Amino acid sequence: MNCKIETWLECVSCGKKYDLSEVRYNCTCGGILDVKRDLTKLDGEELKRTWEERWSLKRGKLASGVWRYKELIIDVPEEDIVTRQEGSTRLYDAGLAGKYAGLKNFLLKHEGENPTGSFKDRGMTCGATAAKIYGAKVVACASTGNTSASMASYAAVSGMDSIIFIPEGKIAYGKLAQALAYGGKTLQIEGNFDDAMALVQEVCEKLNIYLLNSINPFRIEGQKAIGFEVLHQLDWQVPDWFVIPGGNLGNNSALSKGLQELYELGIINKIPRIAVIQAEGAAPLSHMWKKHTPFEAVKNPDTIATAIKIGNPVSWEKSLRGLKWCNGVVEDVTEQEIMDAKAMVDAAGIGAEPASCCSVAGAKKLVDMGVIHPEETVVGILTGNILKDPDAVIGYHQDTLGKMGIKGTYSNRPKVIKPTLEAVKAAL
Repeated sequence: MNCKIETWLECVSCGKKYDLSEVRYNCTCGGILDVKRDLTKLDGEELKRTWEERWSLKRGKLASGVWRYKELIIDVPEEDIVTRQEGSTRLYDAGLAGKYAGLKNFLLKHEGENPTGSFKDRGMTCGATAAKIYGAKVVACASTGNTSASMASYAAVSGMDSIIFIPEGKIAYGKLAQALAYGGKTLQIEGNFDDAMALVQEVCEKLNIYLLNSINPFRIEGQKAIGFEVLHQLDWQVPDWFVIPGGNLGNNSALSKGLQELYELGIINKIPRIAVIQAEGAAPLSHMWKKHTPFEAVKNPDTIATAIKIGNPVSWEKSLRGLKWCNGVVEDVTEQEIMDAKAMVDAAGIGAEPASCCSVAGAKKLVDMGVIHPEETVVGILTGNILKDPDAVIGYHQDTLGKMGIKGTYSNRPKVIKPTLEAVKAAL
């Protein structure tokens, strides 16, 4: 891979460097890899002007909300880029969800408005581009849903075959349907996501298949564009906080990495704090953070927020590094808190899948704890579309999630009536 700006891979654990000419996901020491570039060759003000010009593009690869920022993504020739015009998602006033969280200045960045309905498209455009440059014919991933939908789509548009490893049980059909529809060869294994992740890494190594999970360092580069775009939409005025769900921890790793690059380039002059919110039943980073103990995987993660039902996140080291840099925090929320927050996001007319709403549940909890001040400006990241997991929506509003310990606190139950005007009047 030839980049215009000097770029290399570097181990997060030991600092060893690797040339981009070889396909690598891990260091020889076992550590995960970062994409690093020579920022001294870049001018922050010039980049801002370039990005502003690209914002007005109506068509073409650089109209993408990721490749608009390609100097800090992968600075490769345009003809090598695989894109579905991802990004350019909306930044909403949180409305009712903001009042619920106790925040006066709460904005929600909705990554569920990407082409396949989740933030995964940001990273997948870069992963698929790298796969194309390396000459891959087949790509693979382990997934609880969103990654598989995204990978299958980007593989299809770039002429590659895709293989998906999914764990048995509790897969949201809205996500599985996409993977099947886009032509992904789907293999359901006996075990959870972490078992699927271990298997796919072995398969890719032994069968010469290109791996597109977030352990792929190029995936993280694309996900940085979420933060770039938020700040661009805010005219480079930096919020006090970003609040983001934590599953495999690639997203918040990308956010902190991108913010650090902007800070080093002088594009921003303030470091926002990041809060990573995990589901209580799948919270290895939160346990580590609160107990001040070494990282330990959760063996049997369980949560209604299937997108973050991950007990052994591959990016925990990158995540921890970023949190330390920005003086961030980690918190976890209960199933009830997730679904009640979701009800507020949905009732605000915005809508999102359960995992997304950890951002709002977590923001509320941190406000209640006094960690976030009600007057501070907070940006919550919503990671997936409301239709990704319709069963959770219906179950909550019909109050049938009791077996999971979830009450329909703010349920909007449908009513059955007779087909008469009098019955309508009575129901209203």
